[in-house]
Amino acid sequence: MIFAEKLVRLRKKAGWSQEELAEQMNVSRQSVSKWEGAQSVPDLEKMIRLSRLFGVSTDYLLKDEIEETGAILTDMEETSVRNVSMEEANAFLSVKAETSKTIAGATFLCILSPVCLLLLGAASEIASLNVSENTAGGIGMIVMLVMVAIAVAIFIHSGSKTAPYEYLEKEVFETEYGVTGMVKERRDQFKSDYVRSNMIGACLCVTALIPLFGGVVINEDNDLLMALMLCISFVIAGIGVVFFITVGIIWESFKKLLQEGDYTRTKKEHRSFQSVITTVYWLVATAIYLSFSLPTESWKEGWIVWVIAAVLFPAVIAIANAIENNRRK
Repeated sequence: MIFAEKLVRLRKKAGWSQEELAEQMNVSRQSVSKWEGAQSVPDLEKMIRLSRLFGVSTDYLLKDEIEETGAILTDMEETSVRNVSMEEANAFLSVKAETSKTIAGATFLCILSPVCLLLLGAASEIASLNVSENTAGGIGMIVMLVMVAIAVAIFIHSGSKTAPYEYLEKEVFETEYGVTGMVKERRDQFKSDYVRSNMIGACLCVTALIPLFGGVVINEDNDLLMALMLCISFVIAGIGVVFFITVGIIWESFKKLLQEGDYTRTKKEHRSFQSVITTVYWLVATAIYLSFSLPTESWKEGWIVWVIAAVLFPAVIAIANAIENNRRK
């Protein structure tokens, strides 16, 4: 019995139509039709997914001489892949929609945190305002630290809500019937909001510099005016970032459930290796920065290390991925 005949038998035994099987496999109905018509054969990744979906071994699917459907996967193989239900998928999307707003708000707080320090610092330079430099710096730092502390608390709280769903980002999983279709439908409905919010965010971030240049045109020697304009730029850029983050988190949640983009099975398998490389790389960069800055006390000049490290980081990851791919062959 060839693969096409086995696939038809297994699909009918499960009570699925070609459309339903296609939805489970994240492919088109035409692809399933070609498989069953012996016009094409799934790639290895899809063959493994079919074996898990129907609870049979890959040997049964691939080898024509094996006729018995009793070649069932071992218990370990059956339980190695997590199953995501419709209820769980809806709960995950709801949590992400909720936390996207709180995370965006916390990020906005971080962006605005230096505003008070900048304004008071500029005010201390004006004798008529009678604000001492120490007072301005002290109050500004207190306000900044309070805002950052609030933001950190929000980040931690949001992280605790999404923690139960971390496996969607790190582990390979299967979805129950109907989940993939539901996620794709919600993603398509959200796409116009996603595009519009990204356009608004991009425009706000670009125009955020206008107040700063406006201050230069009006009176660049007025420190208080320039500080005020810079703060306005921070506010505009912060609002733009809020638009980016709010829709970006929701869009990424769709990709996680569909295992697309950065969350494909292959990338998940390589992620642990990448995380090790990333950790080691930035630890080395920190060590270089400290070894240069501590003896010479050249903290400002030492920041060039971070610029160089950021530029080289994509190349390091690309090389690491190439080495990992060769090792797996």
